Amino acid sequence: MAGLSLRCGDCGALLKSVEEAQEHAELTSHANFSESTEAVLNLVCSTCSKPCRSKTEMDLHTKRTGHAEFADKTSETAKPIDLEKPAKADGGTEESAAGAESSQSEEMVVPEVDQKMLEELESMGFPIARATRALHYSGNSSIEAAINWVAEHEDDADIDQMPLVPMNAKSEDSKIALTPEEMKMKAQELRERARKKKEEEERRMEREREKERIRIGKELLEAKRIEEENERKRILMLRKAEKEEEKRAREKIRQRLEEDKAERRRKLGLPPENPEAAKPATPPVEEKKSFLPVKPVTKAEHMRDCLRSLKQHNKDEDAKVKRAFQTLLTYVGNVARNPDEEKFRKIRLNNPSFQDRVGSLQGGIQFLEICGFEKLEGDEFLFLPRDKVDMAVLNSAGSELNSAINNPFFGVL
Repeated sequence: MAGLSLRCGDCGALLKSVEEAQEHAELTSHANFSESTEAVLNLVCSTCSKPCRSKTEMDLHTKRTGHAEFADKTSETAKPIDLEKPAKADGGTEESAAGAESSQSEEMVVPEVDQKMLEELESMGFPIARATRALHYSGNSSIEAAINWVAEHEDDADIDQMPLVPMNAKSEDSKIALTPEEMKMKAQELRERARKKKEEEERRMEREREKERIRIGKELLEAKRIEEENERKRILMLRKAEKEEEKRAREKIRQRLEEDKAERRRKLGLPPENPEAAKPATPPVEEKKSFLPVKPVTKAEHMRDCLRSLKQHNKDEDAKVKRAFQTLLTYVGNVARNPDEEKFRKIRLNNPSFQDRVGSLQGGIQFLEICGFEKLEGDEFLFLPRDKVDMAVLNSAGSELNSAINNPFFGVL
């Protein structure tokens, strides 16, 4: 079967004649051609009558113009290829002239593009076929437009094939080629469009960043609220624990007072008090009130005994004794003046200063216990609960200490 086309062995393009093969070789430097029985497609647009030589070219035409109906006239125009280059002759029959005119009307040629922009694209590394195709389909408007076209169509199968257009279309394209002013306006329009697109993208990114800032702000507020709520719960738990500790301390003091009371009755030779018999007689509050007038007198005697014992065990160290009395007077006076301040009602027993002045001397800690202080937390602190602060006892303690400090014969006899 006679060949219907010439196939380029380098790029696979189908060519209708020897002349097309020569032009293709000049443009692409391809030299490997072979005869093929596959006819060159002739898909004619039903709307504008533009012929397309491949499915890819037809798809591009549809994408640019929206024309989607094509008539396949390949079989009508297919004819055996003449491998002999026709000679030029001045004369000829009407039939040969008509045949020449018909072949010329169907001949496909490489479109004309701006040579300066083509050279610039080649210097950037683009193949000549890809650069020619990009400039042709971008309208020879600008380098930017050609590069954008390549970026959008880099996955096309024929991206590196030299574009071909009918010769009459080439002449029409040359007629409507853009002037330098029009090209400049076109480039300006493309730059303006790119600027607007960039501004729109920046506005979109700013909106996204604002949304992110709002979201982070809400999360921070929620985290702060949760932290404050946890802090309130922690403070409530601490207060509850302090109340329970104070309650246990009061109960411990009450038990100790009961034991001291029982011990005093035993020393005085009195029978043990019957709590069941004492309860109906007077309420606990009234019993406390009834003992107030007697309590300071009894405690004052115990205080004098503690101070006298301290003086007698350190009778050769008057300065040390006087310093102990003044330290005890400071503790008692601070509590009497500031009964609500816990720091004045709590003394660390292992404090070096306290041990040197009071703790290491016999009778010093006993004197504070008579004033209402009690040992807590494994005998680490002396603590006077707020509800156990008795101003009468503290005043009596102050009087006894002043007497011991100012009386030079205290504890001598």
